[in-house]
Amino acid sequence: MVDKIEGIVVGERAHGETSKIIQILTKEYGVIGVIAKGARTLKSDFRTTTTKLTHGYFYMNYKEGKLSILTGVDVISSFLNIQKDIMKISYASYMLDLSEQVMRHNADVRLFDNLLAALLKIEEGFDPVIICSILELKYLDYLGVMPVLDGCAICGATESLVTLSSDRGGYVCKDCLTNEKIVHEKTMKLIRMFYYVDISKISVLEISDESKREIRFFLDQYYDRYTGLYLKSKSLLGQLNKLNV
Repeated sequence: MVDKIEGIVVGERAHGETSKIIQILTKEYGVIGVIAKGARTLKSDFRTTTTKLTHGYFYMNYKEGKLSILTGVDVISSFLNIQKDIMKISYASYMLDLSEQVMRHNADVRLFDNLLAALLKIEEGFDPVIICSILELKYLDYLGVMPVLDGCAICGATESLVTLSSDRGGYVCKDCLTNEKIVHEKTMKLIRMFYYVDISKISVLEISDESKREIRFFLDQYYDRYTGLYLKSKSLLGQLNKLNV
């Protein structure tokens, strides 16, 4: 029996002389490994349908916990607009790597939907920095290390919240403030909105460069402090951002 499974290719590596193994992130089965026989040969249909960032229906005899063998692919999207822009492809590549790692910790079905929605928004032309930040914040929930965004992370107060701190684990009120750097009020509102927003329904994103920098700084510090994840694609992304300053 051939299984038809919707997924997104999040990784690929050579296998033998002509084949490759692809990692497909799916809603129903988490991340699955699949052998695409002959995919590295010039005449193979799999050559262009099994590359990283391909979204489609993948046909195989699915074997839980083992490598499955690919028999066909119906491509839904290759995200061609993303692939034309180095900044977009860099953020998309990081999002794929991050999604694979998070899925291995928590195979929540919403993770696939969030990743796909984020890629579609970048494909439509939305700012990849903002979309990636929204996705990262949502993923902290799946990793079990969500920052406190409904009150002060220290005392629980819901009034007089004055900043956002990765060291303190979320919002900080004026009474608990020590030497934390103050962020803009708009930034604090945005980070909470990022958590609750449905990515697929975003129609407008107007965020100042200052708020983008503050949110990125918070998320980078928070991920380093609480998740234990290290991704080479994020390091490369950081280098790219420095070149574009």
